Amino acid sequence: MGDFQYFDIILFAMIAAFLVLRLRSVLGRRTGNERRRDLFPPRPARVAEKSVGDKAGVAGAEILAPVSTANPRPANSVADGLARIQRADPGFDPNHFLDGARVAFEIIVTAFAKGDKAALRPLLSDDVFRPFAQTIDERATAKETVETRGLKLDEAEIVEADLYGRTARITVRLVSHQITVTRAMDGSIVDGDPDHPVEKTDYWTFARDTRSSDPNWTLVATSSG
Repeated sequence: MGDFQYFDIILFAMIAAFLVLRLRSVLGRRTGNERRRDLFPPRPARVAEKSVGDKAGVAGAEILAPVSTANPRPANSVADGLARIQRADPGFDPNHFLDGARVAFEIIVTAFAKGDKAALRPLLSDDVFRPFAQTIDERATAKETVETRGLKLDEAEIVEADLYGRTARITVRLVSHQITVTRAMDGSIVDGDPDHPVEKTDYWTFARDTRSSDPNWTLVATSSG
């Protein structure tokens, strides 16, 4: 009888180990850094590719040059900048990046309208998050609400790209149509037209450490044009 009980214990232990392995293969390992889903998945690296990196400025302080959105750089300059980023990070793919930028645009615009600072925090740099959060707090104090609907992103185009030390910076021109209405506590309209979408052109600059294992980019600057 004792032998059968001992066999049952071994059998249950084997089944439990099998289930743990199956769950790990499906869900993946948790590292404690699961702040957000990957909006910018890297392309699969080809076997022949090697990580070259930009040795200039890697060891020293990074200099982030100001981005001019008023006069986007020529297309060949953009291509050169993208090529430098690809040499530093062979997993970088411009098409995948633009797909992620589109998703990030919709998430950020929607979260800002809802006043969801928790959703915005991991996607924005400190310099961008502060004015976003301040505006959200001011709306809450004034008891105003913002409604954004009919959001349609018509164009997403890379207009600037370059590598500064190990930090890649890419500016995207985003053309969208959206209805954004700000309402007072009593429901009256403070700003916006609830019936007619407005075309907006935004320039968003994303940055990422090319040596980071995190594939996501952070929004570091915004402007409208």
